[in-house]
Amino acid sequence: MRILVIGSGGREHALAWAIAKSPRCEKLYVMPGNGGTGAIAENVAIDITDHAAVVGFALANAVDFVVIGPDAPAVAGLGDDVRAAGILCFGPSKAAAQLEGSKAFTKELCDEAGVPTAAYGRFDNEAGALAYVRERGAPIVIKADGLAAGKGVTVAMSIEEAEDSVRDCFSGAFGDSGSTVVIEDYLEGEEASLFALCDGESVVMLPSAQDHKRVWDGDRGPNTGGMGAYSPAPVMTPEMTARVENEIILPSIRRMAERGTPFTGVLFAGIMVTAGGPKLIEYNVRFGDPECQVLMLRLQSDALDLLEATARGTLSAVKPVFSDDAALTVVLAAKGYPVSFEKGSEIRGVDGLDGENLVVFHAGTFRPDGKLLANGGRVLDVTALGRTVAEARDRAYAAVDKIDWPEGFCRRDIGWRAVARELKPV
Repeated sequence: MRILVIGSGGREHALAWAIAKSPRCEKLYVMPGNGGTGAIAENVAIDITDHAAVVGFALANAVDFVVIGPDAPAVAGLGDDVRAAGILCFGPSKAAAQLEGSKAFTKELCDEAGVPTAAYGRFDNEAGALAYVRERGAPIVIKADGLAAGKGVTVAMSIEEAEDSVRDCFSGAFGDSGSTVVIEDYLEGEEASLFALCDGESVVMLPSAQDHKRVWDGDRGPNTGGMGAYSPAPVMTPEMTARVENEIILPSIRRMAERGTPFTGVLFAGIMVTAGGPKLIEYNVRFGDPECQVLMLRLQSDALDLLEATARGTLSAVKPVFSDDAALTVVLAAKGYPVSFEKGSEIRGVDGLDGENLVVFHAGTFRPDGKLLANGGRVLDVTALGRTVAEARDRAYAAVDKIDWPEGFCRRDIGWRAVARELKPV
């Protein structure tokens, strides 16, 4: 089978790495790829926002299957254009991708399907949004309605912070994505990520994970695209996972089908486990990044079989197998991220680190003249397996310490919640 993976981040490197292990993978392309994907696939320097060029390449190179990694091409309808050309595609339709493309859309779906979520208001003008903030009080959550590269959400602990966030949205800080704002009540609890493969009707639950959004140790500083993750998340017990499936995932999938916009692909539910049970924070229509990295390292089944069954509508015939081991990933980012950072610094010591229980996935790298250079904010994902989260953490940080990159940094407390649970006497 000839496969094309769309994207250039750590998530796409992890997907390509997993797909490449399949005996049915005859040829693998990644578009545009990065400095790590080039070692396992052929990178293709085509702009993925040019759907005609993407489809043209796939047809010219007899691609059998396209796997869409990031959110933006999914929301822009690349999956529709690929399927219209007669090519099998993993990823939602443009209509179904509104589950991530519009937070207001998801809130309306939750209302219709009876999915538990935070109370909210939707606003297309600054004055109304500010009045709502003052009425509800703080803490409160301000969200730009559209895609904002994981940075359009502010958990405001004061009225002043909430007002500043509202003004940022309507002043154009997030472009058109902030022209509509969703304001939610603050949910108290522990956050986790849960993933489900969906083929429009059938659902296959995947393991949980927990991300670390804040840039600094101790969950301090601004939100990022994610500074590390681990799987499984202990807060997602079998009982809690079943509740999420039955109270959140399945009602949403049924309602999407009833609307005439069945969802296919991977549904990523951000969950807050509250004293009253699980509540949906938001949906994404792709694998998380860096959660995908820990899931792919734990996956023992053939990744290509799973993704293809999802795309073909035969998901009920497959059952994925995951390692009982824990996985943890540490993100190495360029100094200054997520605000401003320099590109082009050289990274040494990465090659040769991969082993049986460790893989360094590349996120923002490129290799001109054989040198490994930084090419983004989040640059490397050092990902390890272990019998416990603590063991996986120790293995990952031991590898991090072998990487020579003075211009980079990482959090040093990834996995702290799970490790604390492991150390707690039973």
